[in-house]
Amino acid sequence: MKIVRVEEAIGNVLCHDITKIVPGEFKGQAFKKGHIIIEEDIPKLLKLGKEHLYVWELKEGFLHENDAGLRLARAVKGQGISMTGPAEGKVNLIAEKDGMLGINEELMTRINMIEEIIVATRNNNRPVKKGDKVAGVRVIPLLVDETRIEIVEEITQQNEVISVKPFHSYKVGIITTGSEVYHGRIRDKFGPVIKAKVEGFGCHVFEQILVSDDEEKIAQAVSTLIAEGAELILTTGGMSVDPDDVTPSGIRKAGAKIVTYGAPVLPGAMLMVAYLGDVPILGLPGCVMYHKTTVFDLVLPLILSGQTITRPMIVKLGMGGLCLECKVCQYPACSFGTGA
Repeated sequence: MKIVRVEEAIGNVLCHDITKIVPGEFKGQAFKKGHIIIEEDIPKLLKLGKEHLYVWELKEGFLHENDAGLRLARAVKGQGISMTGPAEGKVNLIAEKDGMLGINEELMTRINMIEEIIVATRNNNRPVKKGDKVAGVRVIPLLVDETRIEIVEEITQQNEVISVKPFHSYKVGIITTGSEVYHGRIRDKFGPVIKAKVEGFGCHVFEQILVSDDEEKIAQAVSTLIAEGAELILTTGGMSVDPDDVTPSGIRKAGAKIVTYGAPVLPGAMLMVAYLGDVPILGLPGCVMYHKTTVFDLVLPLILSGQTITRPMIVKLGMGGLCLECKVCQYPACSFGTGA
């Protein structure tokens, strides 16, 4: 920091706010700390009675916080993300479309371990809307050593740190199991719930097949939907451990490879995830029908953003996998499923 004459301050960085006062009309900032003095500022500063200023001198190898923030934002932003202009050194990253927020957590940790660098994001693997703020970046000091930004740029050269993966419009088939529904003793209330959820992501439910609790018929229904071009199959009913709940065995009989039967999530412990070729098949537990937010809300966006579900992904849901069942559901702006 040094004191310079106003006329000699061009190109230097202001170390303090400068207030403008017009009695009875205005009192506020005329120049903010961090402002880089330009020639047009000189007469304005003189009118404010400023003949000398405290400034940081821009030195070779150092960056102003605004320039550093822009370079940091460009380094960490990936597909589906735009950025705002810097405001007092901070740059926000904005979702360009509806999609799934993806964060490379390992790289995020490496970047935030660098002194004077800050990258703050929403939780990983959360659905976001176009226009949502998903991250904010900045540096701590007014002037930062350029090598710190260069380290970030090197880390991110071959890898995306923050991205928004768009949701795909899947062709969805539903299999509703249960003799009580199949024989018309009760009305199906499960199908409309999951139909509304998937259509909320832009998917198309092209067929719903009702079958009794018969593993052979369940397997046949799976094969029928695959033959008709299903890209995602959702099964409802028969997912508990009762002897006549045979949906899991029917999915196996169809030739599907089981990824997991069971998830460390409440509500939603009895989830089954399977694949028949590239087609995901979800066995949905009964809670999906009557709970507003369940394991289905955590897994569905992962699938629709093109991710292949693995058992470690499901296991990781246990951290944050307890829904607090709030009176007014705030998901995804809550802790549920944050382990993903």
